[in-house]
Amino acid sequence: MPALPELKELEHIIELGHPHLEVDVLCEIDVQHKRFPVYKLALGNPDPSLPAIGFFGGIHGLERIGSQVLLSFLRGLLTRLKWDKSLQHMLQDVRLVFMPLVNPGGMWQATRANPNGVDLMRNAPVEATEKVPFMLGGHRISKHLPWYRGPADADMEAENIALVRTVQQELLSRQFSIAIDCHSGFGLRDRVWFPHAHSVHPIPHLADILSLEELFQQTHPNHRYLFEPQSLQYRTHGDIWDYLYLQSQEQPGKTFLPLTLEMGSWLWVKKNPRQLFSRHGMFNPVAEHRLHRVLRRHTSWLDFLMRATCGHQEWLAQGPTRLRLQERAVQRWYRP
Repeated sequence: MPALPELKELEHIIELGHPHLEVDVLCEIDVQHKRFPVYKLALGNPDPSLPAIGFFGGIHGLERIGSQVLLSFLRGLLTRLKWDKSLQHMLQDVRLVFMPLVNPGGMWQATRANPNGVDLMRNAPVEATEKVPFMLGGHRISKHLPWYRGPADADMEAENIALVRTVQQELLSRQFSIAIDCHSGFGLRDRVWFPHAHSVHPIPHLADILSLEELFQQTHPNHRYLFEPQSLQYRTHGDIWDYLYLQSQEQPGKTFLPLTLEMGSWLWVKKNPRQLFSRHGMFNPVAEHRLHRVLRRHTSWLDFLMRATCGHQEWLAQGPTRLRLQERAVQRWYRP
């Protein structure tokens, strides 16, 4: 097995959680005569009538910290299951799904794209309805340039096919589900992005996003996350979460909330400019104390999302309250 630290840690966690985890290898990626498995892990109650949350990371190979945050969180969960009765009881009412390392080949090569040169976050069959930034919004010029979408007539990349099938089977099949995808690299703030990335139009579940944010503010009043639609910053072609959210809209009455955690790596560079020249790159905290702080801080966010998924019926707004929330959310994010 190639010496990829995050993959080694994932396989150690699989051994640790053997009594509790369901483990599948969704595909294998060939890179320089090496084979990297793409794992899906699940725990909790598989009953399709119950809510589920999916945790995803490592879609961009340069952003190792996303995988590390998820691996730290998952290891903590499995360790707590030995003694934490409240967690044991909660997992009777919710399904947890993990793909902590979606792009192991890209991580092995230290590239944003996968080994085929394709940016997995620009690879879905979704076209932006407004103008996108040149290159950054996704292009088909060359795989040797960043943000390459892949050929126009090709299927999605194997890693994305595995992700899409997991979300379709584990999340979109349920009445309520959340997905959280962990990235780094944008800005000085930790941001929570939600669809759309291809359009500036508000999504039908904007009231649910605002309700979730206000619940988090009440529960963790000192948090520093900035919630916003991705389109507020820039638009892109081929966003995989837009693609899956649009699919979920074909099933009326179900709620699927795909969220992206964008850890603000520019702050790490501002505090430590030498990080620009680190072999880990600018998208990952280098100083050990800063890495530990990042792992601790985001654990509380992931734990909150898990519990909010389990108790979603207690905070989802209905009727006139929902309409008022939707109006407030539109006013806040779409009418500055």
